[in-house]
This record gives sequence, structure tokens and C-alpha cells, in this order.
Amino acid sequence: MQFTKTLRPRVRSGEITCSVRIWKQPRVKVGGLYPLSPGEIEVTSIQVMNREDITPALARRSGFESVEDLMRIAQHGSGENAFLVEFVYHD
Repeated sequence: MQFTKTLRPRVRSGEITCSVRIWKQPRVKVGGLYPLSPGEIEVTSIQVMNREDITPALARRSGFESVEDLMRIAQHGSGENAFLVEFVYHD
């Protein structure tokens, strides 16, 4: 999983523990480990969700100030399905 440079310190500190992604299908799996130097992200859950379920509170929990800011980053390619990815960072 990739994160914008501005979010990486907050992911590493444990402040951000979820991410909304818009994909055709999941690109990560529960239990999967994904590098985020100097450590890694472990995906703990993935949930399919409706775009209408992306609230301002969820946007803030994901590290963004608004749903609009989140959606500018969350869209990956031509994907149409929303996924809530929960994770933990390990040093």
C-alpha cells in the first residue's frame, strides 16, 4: 500500500490506521505485509463499502480534512468499488 508523503509520518506514528481505496478489486489481503520504510504495514481487515458511507469523520480518521480531499487520493485507475482497509504499522 502506498501513502502520500504527507500521510506517512502519521501512519508510522499509529495516528492513521485505516485507508479508503477505490479499486476494481482488492489489491491487498488481510494479513499481508506491505513496505513503508523503515517498517511495514500489516492489513488487519478489508471491508467493501458504499461511497455514501465515506463520511467526514472517516475522511479525518484516514488523515484527510474532507471527503473531497480523500476522494482525490483514493481513486486508483478506473476502479469503482470502495474499500475500507484497516492496518497496523510495524517498525
